[in-house]
Amino acid sequence: MDPLLSRLSDSLASARSLEDLTRPLLEMLEEVTRMESTYLTRIDFQQSLQHVLYARNSRQLEIPEGLAVPWGDTLCRRALQEGRFFTQDVPACWGDSEAAASLGIQTYVSVPVNLSDGVVFGTLCAASSKAAHLPQHAEKVLRLFAKLIAQQVEREQLLQALQQRNAQLTEMALVDSLTGVPNRRALYQELERLLAWARRSGRSVMVAYVDLDGFKQINDQHGHEAGDALLCAVARQLLAVRRESDYLARMGGDEFVFTGLGPASGQDGTEAIAGLHQRLERATACHVVLPSAAKLDYPGASIGVVCLDPTSCTVDTALRRADAAMYAVKKLRRK
Repeated sequence: MDPLLSRLSDSLASARSLEDLTRPLLEMLEEVTRMESTYLTRIDFQQSLQHVLYARNSRQLEIPEGLAVPWGDTLCRRALQEGRFFTQDVPACWGDSEAAASLGIQTYVSVPVNLSDGVVFGTLCAASSKAAHLPQHAEKVLRLFAKLIAQQVEREQLLQALQQRNAQLTEMALVDSLTGVPNRRALYQELERLLAWARRSGRSVMVAYVDLDGFKQINDQHGHEAGDALLCAVARQLLAVRRESDYLARMGGDEFVFTGLGPASGQDGTEAIAGLHQRLERATACHVVLPSAAKLDYPGASIGVVCLDPTSCTVDTALRRADAAMYAVKKLRRK
């Protein structure tokens, strides 16, 4: 057993995935059990299927990887239900299994791969096409290997759960909690990417600054819930007029920023500016039913649109120019 323990130690040290761990274990298991095939399965109880994840076939019997067998027809289900670890005569013991008959299994041994929460992940199995004896120490090795596999499965599940949670937290950090659109932090990242892409592709960049005029008065008159309802309504309507390369974000307070690709660099952007301004102006005019059931007719926001050469501006300068254009529009609207 010493050489086996040495190989097992090496396998555990080098394994980076379930497959990295399982394949050498199947090879060692073949030597220990002296069976023709060794394999790891996963049981999908919802779909009532058993899948062969990894298999090692050294002689006549072939257990194909990727094989899916209805759970009700498997030897593993029968073994688990009866608490039977090993049989030399599958046809006599479980002759009703069509899968075993088609594969030609005569001798069969398996143990469940149990996770710490009691869930059965799958089974670790060995089989032969001929009647074979099982060496005395084989059961202990099989159960040890099943436990090691279960630990690896749980490590990978934990890692996957942590990665998903981190992705969720990252997404939450980039989304405005009220409107559901990207926030200021996300905007800076996106605008940086957009400017870099526009530089490479020879395009200009459109940036529009949107400021909801009279927002403070709406809050004062109708309450903050009314202001929130207006922000959400405007965000929905701005999202509805986005084109493929457009991006919408809430800067905070009563301000949004809308970005997208413009004409080719060097071309006149006047028409593009007018078109985007008109599109956003229409989108910010809305009728909002307030929490009090009163109706608010909002005439639209002040919008400043600029068409920028990406080779001569940064994210900050792009936003400053759009902000200045918005204040110029706001000043004209007050006259």
